[in-house]
Amino acid sequence: MNKEFWKPGNMLYPLPAVMVGCKGRDGKNNIITVAWTGTVCTNPAMVYISLRKIRHSYGIIKDSGEFTINLTNESLVRAADYCGVKSGKDVDKFKEMKLTPVKGVYVDAPCIGEAPVNIECKLKEIIPLGSHDMFLAEVLGVHADSRYMNEKGKFDLNQAKPVVYSHGEYYGLGELMGTFGYSVKK
Repeated sequence: MNKEFWKPGNMLYPLPAVMVGCKGRDGKNNIITVAWTGTVCTNPAMVYISLRKIRHSYGIIKDSGEFTINLTNESLVRAADYCGVKSGKDVDKFKEMKLTPVKGVYVDAPCIGEAPVNIECKLKEIIPLGSHDMFLAEVLGVHADSRYMNEKGKFDLNQAKPVVYSHGEYYGLGELMGTFGYSVKK
């Protein structure tokens, strides 16, 4: 095998492109698109997002202590891109992208009505890391659009058509390759 050696960096791609909802003290809702996100614990359910301090949403989330993670699908990819490049200081992203802010059950931060999954999060800790700070949060509630449930009551990725992000590009997911434990089943 011939492999190139690169300087230290991240090659953990693709990552989910999610839209994070937050609400400022002024009552204004905002959305920021984030790819540095994931699960860190199952019980209690905990997730993270990582943000640069210069981002408008950084201060909002730090101040409010809550946010929502909204999964992006193919129908939302343009909105996800827009919400990642435009600042909420300058525009109302909900209005510009014709998205519906929905109040959470447990948090005041807005869920995105059009997203297939909304995750309500309470900030537990901000961990300074370098270029980004990690916002570690407990999941308080999850909303899944019933249109994307299969006959067994499970969330169906094929129906939801989530979008992932890799090096400045958005991709849809491909076909199912296997299920957990299939390699050892007889």
